[in-house]
Amino acid sequence: MNVLLIGSGGREHALAWALAKSPLIEALYAAPGNAGIDRVATHVALDVTDHAAVVSFCEEKTIGLVVVGPEAPLVAGLADDLARAGIKVFGPTAAAARLEGSKGFTKDLCAKYDIPTAAYGRFTDTETASAYVREKGAPIVVKADGLAAGKGVIVAMNEKDALDAVAACFEGTFGEAGAEVVVEEFMEGEEASFFALCDGTTALPLATAQDHKRVFDGDEGPNTGGMGAYSPAPVMSDALVARTMVEIIEPTMRGMAEMGCAFTGILYAGLMITEDGPKLIEYNVRFGDPECQALMMRLESDLLELLLAATDGKLEGRTISWSNDTALCVVMAANGYPGSYEKGTDIRGLDAAASDPAVQVFHAGTRADCDRTLANGGRVLGVTALGATVADAQARAYAAVDAIDWPQGFCRRDIGWRAVERERG
Repeated sequence: MNVLLIGSGGREHALAWALAKSPLIEALYAAPGNAGIDRVATHVALDVTDHAAVVSFCEEKTIGLVVVGPEAPLVAGLADDLARAGIKVFGPTAAAARLEGSKGFTKDLCAKYDIPTAAYGRFTDTETASAYVREKGAPIVVKADGLAAGKGVIVAMNEKDALDAVAACFEGTFGEAGAEVVVEEFMEGEEASFFALCDGTTALPLATAQDHKRVFDGDEGPNTGGMGAYSPAPVMSDALVARTMVEIIEPTMRGMAEMGCAFTGILYAGLMITEDGPKLIEYNVRFGDPECQALMMRLESDLLELLLAATDGKLEGRTISWSNDTALCVVMAANGYPGSYEKGTDIRGLDAAASDPAVQVFHAGTRADCDRTLANGGRVLGVTALGATVADAQARAYAAVDAIDWPQGFCRRDIGWRAVERERG
């Protein structure tokens, strides 16, 4: 089978690496790809916002499945246009992708179907949103309604920061994503990521992970797209996984089907584990980044076979095999991220870093220049390792990080700290 992978990040490199191992693969193409993806897939110079061009390429190359990695093409309706052309695609329709494309849509769905989440308000102007903040008090959470590359959520610990966040949204800091604002109660607990593979009717639990959003050690500094992750997340016990399926994932699937937009693809629930149990923070409609890197390292089943089963509505009765080891991913980012940063800097030592067979260096913001690998984004590499324990995986990952020669990059040095503390008792 010929497969086209859409995307250029670390998530997509991990997906390409996993897909390339499938015996079902005849040819794997990637658009736009990156320096790492190009080693396992054929680079395609496609503008993925030009849906007609994507359809034309698929027809020319007899593509049997399109796998859409990032959220923006899904929200923009790429899956709809491919399906209309008779091309099989893994990923939700634009209507179903509203679960990520509009935080307000998801909050309303939760309210309608009694899915546990934070109390909230939806606003389209500064005055009423600010009044709500003053009424509820801080700490409080302010979210741009639309897609903001993981940066449109402000956890305000005081009223001034909350009001400033509301003003920033409506003043255009997050572009069109901030035209509407969701203000939520602050939830106490520990965050975890939960993934389910969905075929419109059946939701199959995949795995758990824990992300590190803040840019600096000790969870300090601004939120980012993610500075590291590990899987599985020890906080997610079997009992909590079962509750998450029954109380959050399954009612979401029923609700979406009742609304005429059955969900097919990856349902990624960001959870807060509170004293009352799991509550939904937000949904994403694709694999997380960098959680995907950790998940793909642990996956033992054939990824392509699973994605085809989901696309064909044939998940019922299936099981998925995972390694019992822990996978831990450390993101190396360009100095200055998540603010301004330099592009084009030279990255050396990648082969040395990956010399351990338990380590994979997934590329995110990179590009190839002859035999050189150059930084080409904010989050640049996802150094990922397997280990018998979290501490073991952490040690392997940081040993690989230390083998990389890139003075213009940095990383957090505490990825997995919660789980390591649990292991130590």
